[in-house]
Amino acid sequence: MIDRGHELSITRQAKALGISRSIVYYLPQPVPAADLKLMRRIDELHLDYPFAGSRMLQKLLKRDGFEVGRLHVRTLMKRMRIAALYRKPRTSAPGDGHKVYPYLLRNLAVTRPNQVWATDLTYIPMARGFCYLIAVIDWFTRKILSWRLSITMDAAPCLEALEEARARYGKPDIFNSDQGSQFTSHDFTKVLLDQKIQVSMDGKGAWRDNVFVERLWRSVKYEEVYLKAYDSVREARASIAKYPDFYNQKRPHSSLDGRTPDEAYFTPLPLPEAA
Repeated sequence: MIDRGHELSITRQAKALGISRSIVYYLPQPVPAADLKLMRRIDELHLDYPFAGSRMLQKLLKRDGFEVGRLHVRTLMKRMRIAALYRKPRTSAPGDGHKVYPYLLRNLAVTRPNQVWATDLTYIPMARGFCYLIAVIDWFTRKILSWRLSITMDAAPCLEALEEARARYGKPDIFNSDQGSQFTSHDFTKVLLDQKIQVSMDGKGAWRDNVFVERLWRSVKYEEVYLKAYDSVREARASIAKYPDFYNQKRPHSSLDGRTPDEAYFTPLPLPEAA
């Protein structure tokens, strides 16, 4: 967008584009090692105590020997896209002008594959940095339909994951997400609406509304991410790429009567308890 070799000065280019000149000159600063260590521990505590907000997390961190203020914990939680999972005024904020759709799954009997898909993204720690994992799953069978690893939280990788799932598995009747700006964006919801897919979004702070994705994150982190110390996004992507096959094809689920997600998806049978 800004051409540093153009005959127009950077100041004039920035003015023509309507952006601040300071944005052009700003260079992202690496996250301090101390913050990365804090973020890793916050992520672990969040999985164990998903109801804990910044105040409780600060107290838990102090018990672990971390001297950190609550405001700094809150800043890191925001960077990680972590919020206490309980009913409160707001969790994931939609972008300005983005439409929020109602939650359609309450009291709905989900009884077959491709009836409901769900998506979310989560923080992934690395040895010297972090990234974000996005996944699309089938609600009934828990099958991972697609995934992406990204260094940003914008809508593009979320759209890529959605398009891959659609190309490989067709489309669901309902697509559920949280109210994050990635999923409320016009580009994202337009793909769903154009395909006549009903858009469903979690209630404000209602963690149960997307509980199966939350359970997936716990499995991914304890069975893959926390066992490794990825040196780069490339290494993280290569290692995490092996997990969906294990999860879909080999890992039995008690909620699927001991079957794997692939077995439940491709040869659906009545389950003891429908989702």
